[in-house]
Amino acid sequence: MKIAVKVHPGARQERVQKGEVWEVWVREKPEKGRANRRVMELVAEELGVSRRKVRIIKGKTSRSKILEVEDA
Repeated sequence: MKIAVKVHPGARQERVQKGEVWEVWVREKPEKGRANRRVMELVAEELGVSRRKVRIIKGKTSRSKILEVEDA
C-alpha cells in the first residue's frame, strides 16, 4: 500500500488527517531525520502496524512524501 503524505514539521500538536493525501503534523523539526521518523511512527499507529513496516520511498528531504506500508 502506498500513501501520499504532506508533512507539517514543528507543529504545536501532533495529528494525522486522512484523505487522498494524508496530512501529518509533527512536533519535531526536520533535522537529522527526526521528523521523518515521527511521521512513520504516526502513520504506523494510525494503520495499526509495526513502525518497521513503514518506509519512505520518495521525498526524504521534501514535505511531500510517498510512504510504502507492508501488510496494510
